Amino acid sequence: MIKDKVFKAVIPAAGLGTRFLPVTKASPKEMLPLVDKPLIQYVVEEAVASGIKEVIIVTGRGKRAIEDHFDISFELEENLRENGKKSILKEIRKISMLADFCYVRQSKAKGLGHAILTAKNLVGDEPFAVLLGDDIVDAEVPALRQMIRIYEKYHAPVLAIARVKKDEVKNYGIIKGEKINSRLFSVEDLVEKPDPDDAPSDLAVIGRYILVPEVFGMLEMVKPGKNGEIQLTDGLRILAKRGPIYGYLVEGKRYDAGDKLGFLKATVEFALKNPDLGREFRSYLGSLVL
Repeated sequence: MIKDKVFKAVIPAAGLGTRFLPVTKASPKEMLPLVDKPLIQYVVEEAVASGIKEVIIVTGRGKRAIEDHFDISFELEENLRENGKKSILKEIRKISMLADFCYVRQSKAKGLGHAILTAKNLVGDEPFAVLLGDDIVDAEVPALRQMIRIYEKYHAPVLAIARVKKDEVKNYGIIKGEKINSRLFSVEDLVEKPDPDDAPSDLAVIGRYILVPEVFGMLEMVKPGKNGEIQLTDGLRILAKRGPIYGYLVEGKRYDAGDKLGFLKATVEFALKNPDLGREFRSYLGSLVL
C-alpha cells in the first residue's frame, strides 16, 4: 500500500567535516553558525515547515553537541528567566519543541548510503525525506515542501536537482533524464562525480530527497566502493531500473555551506537579510575598500 504523506525526515550528521578542518576537529560541522543559528537548525526548520513531524538524526563520535542543541536546557532557561530575558527564552524553548527527535549512531563514516541504512528501523515502511545539513536552500516555499508536492502527485522518489557549471559536475551525482516540464525530469540513470566531458547533463543532485522504504533493500545490495563506503547514488541507480524516479529543480537559492567559500557567501547574504543586523552590516560592507 502506497502511503501518501511524508512525516519522517532523516538528517545524516555523522560525517567528519574534513572540508572545514581544523575547526571541525572537535566540533560538528553541522553546528557551524550561520549568523545566529547552527546550519542543522535551518535544515530542521525547513523540514518542520514542510510538514515533517519526526526528525531522525544520524550522529557519530563527537556529535553530542547536536543532541544537546535540540534538547531542553534547564539551567540556561532558568538563568534567562531570572534575568528577565523573555524574548531569547522563547526562542530557546522553540528549538526543543520543533519536532519529535530520534537519534541513531553510525559507528563509522561509511558513506551517505550507509548512514541512511542506519536509520532503517526508525523509518519503517513509510516514505521519508533526507536532508543534508550543509545544503541550505533559501526559498519562499520550503524546498522540501515543493518536493513533497511532487511525491504526493506521482508517489515515487523525488531528488532535488540544480544546474551546475560544467567544471563543477565532477563534484556531484549527475542525472540522465527526460524533461517532463520546466522543472521536472524523469530520471533514467545517475552518474557519481563524472568527468565534465562525459557527464550526461548539467543537472546535479543536491541535498534533498524524498525516498521510499524500498531504497533500503537497494542499498543493502550495493557493494562498498572507495574507502568501504556505500553510496546512495548506487542504490538509486538500482531503484531507477525498477520504477520511476523524478528530479525536481527546486525554486530558491541554494548554498553549498559545506564548502568554505559557499559558507562565507551564505553568511554574508543571510546577515544582510537579518532584521537586527542587516542595515548596519550593509553599511559596514559599503565602507570596505575592496
